Amino acid sequence: MLRHIVTWNHIDSISNDEKRTNALKVKEELETLANCIDEIIEIKVYINELTSSTADIMLDSIFNNEESLKAYKDHPEHQRVGEYISSVLKNRVAFDYVS
Repeated sequence: MLRHIVTWNHIDSISNDEKRTNALKVKEELETLANCIDEIIEIKVYINELTSSTADIMLDSIFNNEESLKAYKDHPEHQRVGEYISSVLKNRVAFDYVS
């Protein structure tokens, strides 16, 4: 199994209310991808970080292998969601590993 973890921070120019709204939309959009991308084994987005965190949002997902991850990344729905994410979040950091 391949685990794909990504973290982001909110962009600086938005209010706390907008941050919450955007975080909820990112969570919904990413988690809904499981309904249309067969390669996703599991996908979960965490938005309730502790004050000790240095990231605001975390994606934790599982795929069978690197080919499955690539199919996910190339899927048009993932690309669509990624465009939205890029408009409201910054500082993307990804970590992929085999578990």
